[in-house]
Amino acid sequence: MPIVRHPANLPADLVIAVAVAARPLVMVWGRADAIAQAQASPPQLRALVVVGHHGSLNLNQLADELGVIPSSASRLCDRLVAAGLLDRKVSEQNRREVVLTLRAEGQRLLKTVEHDRRDALADVLHGMRPGARKALLSGLEAFAEVAGQMAEQDQWTA
Repeated sequence: MPIVRHPANLPADLVIAVAVAARPLVMVWGRADAIAQAQASPPQLRALVVVGHHGSLNLNQLADELGVIPSSASRLCDRLVAAGLLDRKVSEQNRREVVLTLRAEGQRLLKTVEHDRRDALADVLHGMRPGARKALLSGLEAFAEVAGQMAEQDQWTA
């Protein structure tokens, strides 16, 4: 299904309403990350999430995913290795390649963050009417589907 840019029948107030609703969602999400930030900064946490998602990847792949240059990713990884959250090893297949994997403490941190995020979201959802929760779920599923298609087709705008 092709993605249409800014269709005429899309009311501006809908875009504004979604942006306004996203703010408290980001705040709830961010509060849940507060405990983790004692161990890792937001960029470091993002790097751990990326490595955890892939299982292992090389430094250049991490830099690409984070949208940074390899030297910045390398410095970020240095701090994560020093904190005991990430392992950095020379690849057995290519000695010029550095492979990154999560250490047990990094995995624990990500599990804690995920648990805290879910708890924070559950607290908010609990306060909603059942019909509103059902409508939200339906809308978020549709949103995620289209956003996923756009990401796959690299249709994000700057």
